[in-house]
Amino acid sequence: MRDIEAVVRGFEASGYVLDRALATAVYLLIRLGKPLLIEGHAGVGKTEVGKVLASFLGVELIRLQCYEGLDVNSAVYEWNYQKQLLAIKIHEKTDEETIFSSGFLLERPLLRAIRATDNSPVLLIDEIDRADEAFEAFLLELLSDFQITIPELGTIRARHRPHVILTSNRTRELSDALKRRCLYHWIDYPVFEKELEIVRLRAPGVDRELGAQTVGFVQEVRNLNLAKPPGVAETLDCVHSLRALGKTRLDAEAAEATLGCVAKSVDDSAKIRAEGIDRILARAAR
Repeated sequence: MRDIEAVVRGFEASGYVLDRALATAVYLLIRLGKPLLIEGHAGVGKTEVGKVLASFLGVELIRLQCYEGLDVNSAVYEWNYQKQLLAIKIHEKTDEETIFSSGFLLERPLLRAIRATDNSPVLLIDEIDRADEAFEAFLLELLSDFQITIPELGTIRARHRPHVILTSNRTRELSDALKRRCLYHWIDYPVFEKELEIVRLRAPGVDRELGAQTVGFVQEVRNLNLAKPPGVAETLDCVHSLRALGKTRLDAEAAEATLGCVAKSVDDSAKIRAEGIDRILARAAR
């Protein structure tokens, strides 16, 4: 069984910097087979945990992107009605039991994860807070018993229990019933040194001073009470953009040129400019 240090090393090999707490949560997910709910600010790497875990374990990643109005037909299964009608037309005596068999099912991500035949896939249920409470309630059977009930077929149990990761930006509070079925971890904005290490791993070849200036600038911008504070993803976008523009240092001109990597609305851009890019850079340099 992989230990916690192996998890840390494996993730870092894929460019993901794990602190000890998150590494422990991922290890327990693997060891205990319990779902892991990860909450945190947008852009701090929650989704990436699922992607890197699949690579680390060498298994398939099955991702369900949640959204308002997500239903069973999109997330679990639906019947292939055209195939059913064709079967009825070809075989006039086809009975209901025949056309409501597994051969007429269209698998969606959740059912696909439950019916996986090779190893245990990673099932990433991304931004569960965007789905409604009814869909959240539907998930409870899967998260507790790793099975899905289809009325026409009965209960389908997992052949290989998937490694389940749920992510949430906390746009709404999730139910206690869902939380009880999961391990939990909160990912906060990283401290300066950790974010700089992320830049080093994800943007190899970037000058350390430029990386440090960018991280310092973004971390100062996070303190401005913006509607959408920049996450680590925005830091990386900024670093890559500065390199693409041939910049070797982050001055006011370069920061203005790449402001669209950091601010995601006209109001946030105005707040940053009103604060003064020069002043923000000066604070970051202390």
